Amino acid sequence: MSSPAIKVNDLRKSYGTHEAVSGLSFEVRRGEVFGLLGPNGAGKTTTVEILEGYRSRSSGEVSVLGFDPSSREREMRERIGIVLQSSALYRHLSVHETLDYFASLYPHPRDVAETIEMVGLGGKDSARTRTLSGGQQRRLDLALALIGDPELLFLDEPTTGFDPQARRAAWETIRSLRSLGTTIVLTTHYLDEAQALADRVAIIKDGRIVAEGSPAEIGGGAAHDVQISWRRKDGTVETRSTDNPTELLNQLTGEALAAGEQLDELRVARPSLEDVYLDLTAEEDLASD
Repeated sequence: MSSPAIKVNDLRKSYGTHEAVSGLSFEVRRGEVFGLLGPNGAGKTTTVEILEGYRSRSSGEVSVLGFDPSSREREMRERIGIVLQSSALYRHLSVHETLDYFASLYPHPRDVAETIEMVGLGGKDSARTRTLSGGQQRRLDLALALIGDPELLFLDEPTTGFDPQARRAAWETIRSLRSLGTTIVLTTHYLDEAQALADRVAIIKDGRIVAEGSPAEIGGGAAHDVQISWRRKDGTVETRSTDNPTELLNQLTGEALAAGEQLDELRVARPSLEDVYLDLTAEEDLASD
């Protein structure tokens, strides 16, 4: 079995007496999309910046593609791509010129025209970056992260400012990268985005992981009651909650058969990733990472 792309053991980061990251331990497998979820102030961005080598850690062990990111070794930086929450662009360069310049910094870059098409900026090659809309600038941010043909990609809130169509296009880009073997670390406040893209997620609260697994595992294994609903003959919808859906379904179907009735529009709904996330991060979202 190959070594993980990222391995974190007991990671801690303190600012004075405040511990922003409180002993995180997790691994990111090669070729997977791993989501880091949590409210503002949970420690997501701090953790990602440590992994990227932009921020020092107070203690713990961190390995990114076999490197200690705090060393900022050139080989590691050549093999990763990063989309930050915000970035500064060369306002007077065109989209093509910007990507062409950054491509020159990598040993084996992607084709500039191909990258422009991949992120949905076709037709904007000659546009000055200062003329791009907010969503188009985020697409250019993604293109800059991809131009070096990275082995590992960090996406920090990558679709902020995107309209629904642009978000779906970005999702397809991320899926296509994953299919090519790119490892992706995704932080997002959009739970549907994590549900759609991530192979596994870690939910962080107060600098600690409070749940980890696939979106289906976290939802299906949560200590939430299953919701069973059906439509009655008078048109009203009845809903019941249970921690034993098999027993309740047996009871309901038995009663319906005895009465010669149908359980129309019968639905059994397990907790979603969003249900679990909201329950685990119920405190007010006040601070900023």
